[in-house]
Amino acid sequence: MDKIDFLTKKVIEFRDAREWKQFHNPKDIAVSLALEASEVLEHFQWRNGQDLEEYIKSHKSHLADELADVLYWILLMSHDLDIDIADALEQKLIKNAEKYPIEKAKGSYAKYDQL
Repeated sequence: MDKIDFLTKKVIEFRDAREWKQFHNPKDIAVSLALEASEVLEHFQWRNGQDLEEYIKSHKSHLADELADVLYWILLMSHDLDIDIADALEQKLIKNAEKYPIEKAKGSYAKYDQL
């Protein structure tokens, strides 16, 4: 069992022990994922430069918790939709490599259709 499968199993066990599956339809899971991602973003709002760097250093455990919440919902949703998330990421990286070839994209923040 790889790490993603192990973590997914833990997430499902956590949910099922609490009998929460009844509340977990794809729409509500997607809403929860978006809300948790927003909580990550909230940590960065209004911070820049040195202030941001210091904040990140002093709030690493809070950021880790928020990222873990995002991962929880990703693993749960991918499980419920029968999507192999590790494979999906590998396939997406292949697609992105085609859209953003190194020779055009290196050092540029331009979107693929602007390269």
